[in-house]
Amino acid sequence: MRFLFTIILVFISHLIQAQEVYNECVSAKEICPNATYTLNNIGANKAVCGGCEDDFTFCFPSRNTIWLKFTTNAVGGSVLLNFSNILVQSNPNQGSMLQAALIATSLPCNAASYTQIGNCISNGMNAFSISAISLTPNTTYYVVVSGDRNGGALLPAEATFDVTISGASVDRIQPTISISPASASICKGAVFTATASVTNCPDSSTYQWFINGTLAATTSQPTFQSSNLNQGDVLSVQTSCFLLCKEVITTQTAPITVQTVAVSAGSNQSILAGNSVQLQGTTTASSYSWSPTTALSAPTSLQPVATPSTTTTYTLTAQENGCSAQASVTISVTQKLTIPTTFSPNNDGVNDTWEIVGIENYPNCSVKVFSRWGQEVYQSIGYTKKKEWDGNGTAEGVYFYIIELRDESKEILKGYINLVR
Repeated sequence: MRFLFTIILVFISHLIQAQEVYNECVSAKEICPNATYTLNNIGANKAVCGGCEDDFTFCFPSRNTIWLKFTTNAVGGSVLLNFSNILVQSNPNQGSMLQAALIATSLPCNAASYTQIGNCISNGMNAFSISAISLTPNTTYYVVVSGDRNGGALLPAEATFDVTISGASVDRIQPTISISPASASICKGAVFTATASVTNCPDSSTYQWFINGTLAATTSQPTFQSSNLNQGDVLSVQTSCFLLCKEVITTQTAPITVQTVAVSAGSNQSILAGNSVQLQGTTTASSYSWSPTTALSAPTSLQPVATPSTTTTYTLTAQENGCSAQASVTISVTQKLTIPTTFSPNNDGVNDTWEIVGIENYPNCSVKVFSRWGQEVYQSIGYTKKKEWDGNGTAEGVYFYIIELRDESKEILKGYINLVR
């Protein structure tokens, strides 16, 4: 009774064991050269009916089968499949050997068209091989692996194992990829161009480029450009070769050296026309110059004196080790005010208001006018055309003004006006 109970438990465990997708011929595992596959037939079953995938008998009958497949190259020829690291399940009343065969078929997964080729394995407990010669080029072949019920076991063997494939019919030259330049020293902000070269890599269509492991671009051509590289960045590229048994190849550059030239032109400044200002350039480079050279005391000095007559932007260019960098500063020039000392508000259309030429450059200025006795007769914040003093309500005579420009210089202008009726 206990014996029967054990068999029932083993049977139930097989039912609940998740079966690999390659349990079915239509989902056969594609095996490729230059790779090792760890597979198993644990929990596998069989499908037997007229012409079904497991309706065969070679040097062994089908039991719990799994399916592998491979496609030969354009040359064809011999093949060798090595099975190793076989670890058989040790359940009671279960077989302990694997069975395997190589199959040629004109109707995939239809047993009526199977032809067993090469040697057939019926008792694979230790490492074993299947080999065949004269395989047809560009053809898909199948490998079936089954469990034996050796020694009168009630249940077929189940095992995990490794399998590799080699031989003239599947071998191919290992593809390679390289980047040019493999190492580089560039200037900060310069465009860095890298080119990938591949060998023995058919069917390559796109290239993925990574900066420090992060995808930066995918290109259809083997060229990559970037002007955003930083010191120590590593550029890598990968592509895939072969439509069947795809193989991904990758390579990377050495850390990239990015040379930086530090340069500053200082802060923007404002001056009145006719005045001068000293530029405040700084740099770590040994060679530098300003442009334009207009109104500069020494264009090759870091801190020349500038006396521009109009607003001018000066650019400091610094060079070191073949790299250059630029920085700019703007000197805003405000024309001096033209303050008339006489105006005649008699409505003749000429000189009817006190017009101050250039004061529009000081939108926050304060303008005040006083009588000879110190009485304020006019005041304005900002002095636009509409705000110009027209002398209304005041008598002919001499008046005094105070103008606060309220700019960076905080200049205060004082004087007199002669109002003539």
